[in-house]
Amino acid sequence: MEELQELQNQSDGQDAESEIVAESASFVNGELRQDGSGPPKVDSEVEVLHEKVTKQIIKEGHGQKPSKYSTCFVHYRAWTESTQHKFEDTWQEQRPLELVLGKEKREMTGLGIGVYSMKSGERALLHVHSELGYGKEGNFSFPNVPPMANILYEVELIGFDETQEGKARSDMTVEERISAADRRKMDGNAFFKEEKLEEAMQQYEMAIAYMGDDFMFQLFDKYRDMALAVKNPCHLNMAACLIKLKRYEEAIAQCSIVLVEDENNVKALFRRGKARAELGQTDAAREDFTKARKFAPEDKAIPRELRLLAEHDKAVYQKQKELYKGLFGPRPEPKPKPTNWLILIWQWLLSLFYRVFRIDRLKAD
Repeated sequence: MEELQELQNQSDGQDAESEIVAESASFVNGELRQDGSGPPKVDSEVEVLHEKVTKQIIKEGHGQKPSKYSTCFVHYRAWTESTQHKFEDTWQEQRPLELVLGKEKREMTGLGIGVYSMKSGERALLHVHSELGYGKEGNFSFPNVPPMANILYEVELIGFDETQEGKARSDMTVEERISAADRRKMDGNAFFKEEKLEEAMQQYEMAIAYMGDDFMFQLFDKYRDMALAVKNPCHLNMAACLIKLKRYEEAIAQCSIVLVEDENNVKALFRRGKARAELGQTDAAREDFTKARKFAPEDKAIPRELRLLAEHDKAVYQKQKELYKGLFGPRPEPKPKPTNWLILIWQWLLSLFYRVFRIDRLKAD
């Protein structure tokens, strides 16, 4: 099983020794929603793809565009334009859509036109007229779309298979799907070697799309083991890329998927621990590292991460100690009591009288 650590030539399981800079992953022509509910605000030029479909690029893609009958893998969010009601989100479901261009469902005709114009890795905002969406009938089941509703799509083309390469997943045998996923994983590893993290993640995500929940549910025994031998490394490699990109919450999610299948997976525990530590979730990170050390006691990277957590906790404690010290201030020194001269004079007179009385008594004796 290929792992990213082999690609990095790291013998001790370290993930963060060599810094990798991703190619542009920023949103060049827009910004994401702040609350995660409404469509993004995009200021790029409006491109007319069809009299009923327009596109604005959010993030540039790379490479070629798909041709007719290409099998495309996309993530998308969809809103009704008038109400801003979000009725679909494949990112949230962690299930990319497989779309065969020219064979898409009728209500996804507008989405297909948009995807046909995109490059791998491109993200765009599509405005689709109701005629190329759910039309006069709408959809009152799931997703819930009213009649005559124009649709806004935020869509990303993860990647695609050209017509000559193969078929839709539903037409493939088990062996063909696993082989196609493994090929994507290998392509992802090649991109990773070139330090192209965004492209690598696209390939891993396409590989994972071949191993969807509906497919995995049907597998048993050796076929399930074969599929997991491809699927789990893709999730782990995705997590390693996401950690490099400082997208720690997403990295945790990828590791957690693997841990559902294999609760003692050392790499999943280690990488989830690193992501949690970066987010300041030190107790949870320590729990992951401690469990990973139990199953890999010879791994030098794990105790190092535990030491870093201990040093972090110590630094936080010292900082809080200094903060509280400055908050309440130093303990006040006791003030000297004022001198009472009358008492001192009286004590001196008594002492003098006592000495005189004692001298006179000694003379009388």
